[in-house]
Formats: sequence, C-alpha cells, structure tokens
Amino acid sequence: MAKEVNTIGVLTSGGDASGMNAAIRAVVRKAIYNGKKVKGIYRGYSGLLNEEIRDLTARDVSDTISRGGTILGTARCSEFRTEEGQKLGAEICRKHGIEGLVVIGGDGSFAGAQKLAGLGINTIGVPGTIDLDIACTEYTIGFDTAINTAMEAIDKVRDTSTSHERCSIIEVMGRQAGYIALYCGIANGAEDILVPEKYDFDEQKLINNILKNRKRGKKHHIIINAEGIGHSTSMARRIEAATGVETRATILGHMQRGGSPTCKDRVYASMMGAYAVDLLCAGKTNRVVGYRHGDFTDFDIDEALAMQKELPEYMWEVAYALSV
Repeated sequence: MAKEVNTIGVLTSGGDASGMNAAIRAVVRKAIYNGKKVKGIYRGYSGLLNEEIRDLTARDVSDTISRGGTILGTARCSEFRTEEGQKLGAEICRKHGIEGLVVIGGDGSFAGAQKLAGLGINTIGVPGTIDLDIACTEYTIGFDTAINTAMEAIDKVRDTSTSHERCSIIEVMGRQAGYIALYCGIANGAEDILVPEKYDFDEQKLINNILKNRKRGKKHHIIINAEGIGHSTSMARRIEAATGVETRATILGHMQRGGSPTCKDRVYASMMGAYAVDLLCAGKTNRVVGYRHGDFTDFDIDEALAMQKELPEYMWEVAYALSV
C-alpha cells in the first residue's frame, strides 16, 4: 500500500537557477491545495542536517515567482555525501514529521534524494540547473533564463567587437555540458562554437577561420567558448599573437544564474513543482520529474542518473552550416 504523505518538505540544492522560486511556490501552494502541510528546508542538505526548517504558508511564497535565485537558499554539503550524514538527514525528516520531500537541483542533488528514498523518506527530484545536463529531461529550470541572459550580453559584446574590428571570445557557463554555448552560438550568429563534447583543441582551425573571414571583409569574429573548455583569456592572447587581430576575452560568469526568470522558466517550473506534489500524494518515491516530447512525466531516480545525454547532432550541424 502506498505510504500516505501528510507533510511535505522542500529544499533547493547545488547551484541556484532562475525559476527555482516558481517551483518552490508551486510545491507550497499545490500541497496546501491538496490538504498537506509544508516545511521549507533552508540552505539545502546542509540546512537539513542543521535543522534549518520552518513551516511555510501560501503567504510565505507570495510575490516570489518573478524573483531569481532561491528564497530557501542553497549550499554544498560534503557531510551529506557520507552514510552517516544521509542517515541523520532521514532521522531529522522523521523528527519534523516530513514524510515526503521535494528536492530541486541537479544530478548531485538527486543522488542525495536517492539515498533518502532508500532510508524511507518519499523523495521526488525536480531538475533545477542552468546546464541542461540531466539526461532524462529536455528541460531544466533556469536554462531558458540563462541562455536569454547570455544572448543579450553577447549581442552587446558583438556591437563593440564590430566597432573595434576585434575577435571576441565569450565564455558561457554549463560545467562540462555545451548546451548554453550551442544555443547562444546559434542565437547570436557566432563564427565558432567551442563545446566539451566536440572541441578537438586544434586552435589552428580557429586561427584559419578568423583569417579567412578577414579576407572576406568581416569586421568581427565571435567565438562562444563553453566553461568546460575555459581558459578564454590565454586563448585570446594566443589567437591575437597568431593572427595580428586584436582579441579580447569576456567571461560572463554567474550573471547567467541570476535575474528574473523568463515566462518559460516560470511556467515550466510551476508545472514541475506541482507535478512533484502530485507524485508524493500518490505515494510515489525515488522519482525525478522530467519534460519529454511535450509532456511532463517522471522517471525512477536510479534510471535517470544512469542515462547519458549528448548534444543534439542536428543542432550542431546547423550551427556549423549557419556560421559559414
């Protein structure tokens, strides 16, 4: 028989992402709508172990849907990677009457959720990461805001790059995944896109492409460089020395994680938060909410963590074709 859940906890873990507050709001309000109590856990798994837990009402999440970051805060927690930390976390959940837990975060956060599920706490993961690197889902909370933020910044860099006839290397976030770089490369009309999944570290190809475009009369050259490759500043120095073209590096950094979420991130995060509550109310555990083929769905956490994700090959081919 499915375990009845009367009190639902919610936490955000790992890197923050715009839209997390929309998901938190949806968890709180959908749970209350379903007659459940809600407890907010502050500062992720670290806050769980330190019992930074308090009741949340519908009013507590008012006017939060448009705010970036996470009102619950987030932190890394090495202690929760240990068996002792995981057992303590489950005991604290039981102490506070938390029978179901919604974990909003990335794959590292889901690994923690998986352990809690094994210790008897009904746990549902909601994908919150700007990196879009969770294989079971085509959408993760914060990605849309991040690419729009980066796109607008790259447009501005292109303007000044054209004025000074420069080459600009613009580094975007994404850890070891190239999705932000690929999307922005297409959206911003970049001449070169460097992603960990495809880059062969042959800088001579970049140099040849810059020189070829100069001969064709191009007054700028935009290279989108993924965080997983990095070293944009030293790359810029080498390219300038080899081409004689003034080259500058711009690292966009954590601005991509912040800011008011886009409409898509607000709506999809709300749907995922509500879906997570529905799963808990149905007695489900050890699940991850996902979005595939136009529908919100869910996967076993074990299955989700075992999946591998690759860049869409056709998108990569189009990006190359359009950069000519």
